Amino acid sequence: MGFRKDFLWGGATAANQYEGGYLSDGKGLSTLDAITGGSHTKPRMITFKTKEGEIKSITRESPLPEGAVGYIDPNIYYPSHVATDFYNHYKEDIALFAQMGFKCFRLSTSWSRIVPNGMYDVNEKGLEFYDNVFDECLKYGIEPIVTINHFDIPMYLADHYDGWANREVIDFFVFFCETIFNRYKDKVKYWMTFNEINFLRSWTQIGIHSNDESVKAQSWLHMFVASAKVVQLGHKINENFKIGMMIAYIPTYALTCKPQDNLDNVLHMHDTYFFMDVQCKGKYPNYKLKEYERKGIKLDICENDLEEIAKGTVDYIGYSYYMSSVWTTDKDVEVTGGNQVNTYKNPYLEVSDWGWGIDALGLRYSLNEIYDRYGLPVFIVENGFGAVDKVEEDGSINDDYRIDYFRKHIQAMKDAVEIDGVDLIGYTPWGCIDIVSAGTGEMKKRYGFIYVDMDDQGNGSLKRSKKKSFNWYKKVIESNGEDLD
Repeated sequence: MGFRKDFLWGGATAANQYEGGYLSDGKGLSTLDAITGGSHTKPRMITFKTKEGEIKSITRESPLPEGAVGYIDPNIYYPSHVATDFYNHYKEDIALFAQMGFKCFRLSTSWSRIVPNGMYDVNEKGLEFYDNVFDECLKYGIEPIVTINHFDIPMYLADHYDGWANREVIDFFVFFCETIFNRYKDKVKYWMTFNEINFLRSWTQIGIHSNDESVKAQSWLHMFVASAKVVQLGHKINENFKIGMMIAYIPTYALTCKPQDNLDNVLHMHDTYFFMDVQCKGKYPNYKLKEYERKGIKLDICENDLEEIAKGTVDYIGYSYYMSSVWTTDKDVEVTGGNQVNTYKNPYLEVSDWGWGIDALGLRYSLNEIYDRYGLPVFIVENGFGAVDKVEEDGSINDDYRIDYFRKHIQAMKDAVEIDGVDLIGYTPWGCIDIVSAGTGEMKKRYGFIYVDMDDQGNGSLKRSKKKSFNWYKKVIESNGEDLD
């Protein structure tokens, strides 16, 4: 009973929120290098240059005007440029992960660090950086878990190719993956193609200059084909590779027992299941094809696209779980915050300072829903609690609220394994060390077991220090999830 003996306990980060070194050693610009900080009340902005040469900004969800290109304003602070500087602290940080007893560490590669313009010119210094990181992990017996592409695209491909709207980007991505698969085939076993693929829909994330549904649908087709090709390629390079997909999973409950609320909830969840259905079952589901038909969306499907998707299904499902929500036909229900989206407020749940519903039972619910639907091994690759942490006069950080959150969620995972029989292979809590918030660009919203001295304006020593949750999680890993006190 309990978690498997080889259960992958660890933590998760992303290059654009943690790595820094945004132009170090030949790295090219990424779309997320042009996104500013924000806050609870102030949205993150994209800075860009119009085709007429004007410097402007726009909210990160909005499309850039036709012909506009990303622009870095030297007078603005961009959180990704330094982030919390893993680039220069990786040895120190990985040593701290080892102290916690990590069995694995989930990180992402920066496409523009390895292939600066996203095409075919490889930056050897970029490859060497990840060699050093993986070697440092393996020195401590920590398995690297690599997300190949996490929420960005090389700016050159966005500016000159319209990102994933352009079919040529498939080949560029496959080349990038072939490069890292061959380079790290003896160092990395677990891979994921795209982070939270169901949230990829804007210039910052996929490089498109449009909010048109047809453009997004075509872009997703290109990403599905690319992912499928990469899965097949990876298995040829190393038959022991495990290559998964990654999705943001926010389960919704019908707010009432009204039949319409329940039916609408099923239809609403199609927006999430679509991305898993394609990558796990290898085909477009009928409900999505009928939706496209109603909306007049006609995909430009080339010869072999659907065959590639059918042949390139994934080995496991990685997903993020932070919260649940409710769904209703009543549009007067209070709206609250959520992971990349606003949600209807569940009256039965407490919420975080950022309005996210706290629902540990929903994690067990989600594990059952996903495993029952697909029958593939499941990996919870993000889960965590964003909060304001106070450093006491003696330097301690008493984040009991984070410990309470994790205790309940790990117990829910344990119940899903022991009682429900879910095949769960690992758990990597989000932001195991403090990093820049993806949603708001803040440092104020902290997730880590390790505190980093950095504020929302980029001021601070970057000194690392352990929070109370550090030793608690260490004990959890030592006991393989049995000791949650």
